[in-house]
Amino acid sequence: MTAAQVMPAAPNRDIIVNGDPVTTGASTLADLLIELGYGDRKVATAINGDFVPEAVRETTGLVPNARIEIVAPRQGG
Repeated sequence: MTAAQVMPAAPNRDIIVNGDPVTTGASTLADLLIELGYGDRKVATAINGDFVPEAVRETTGLVPNARIEIVAPRQGG
């Protein structure tokens, strides 16, 4: 890829993740999970209170000020 073909950097977005402010370059929920270190871990996700199934995370875009909830299941009883 030449300098003329370099893709522009993704814009940073200010969002809220589990109640904490986060600035991210991720454009999708799937990218955000990778950026935050969740990788392939099984988690439940929601944006602005709406559940987001794993199957659509790669196509679910992030917008500034979105409220993201990421919940990992716990073991035990």
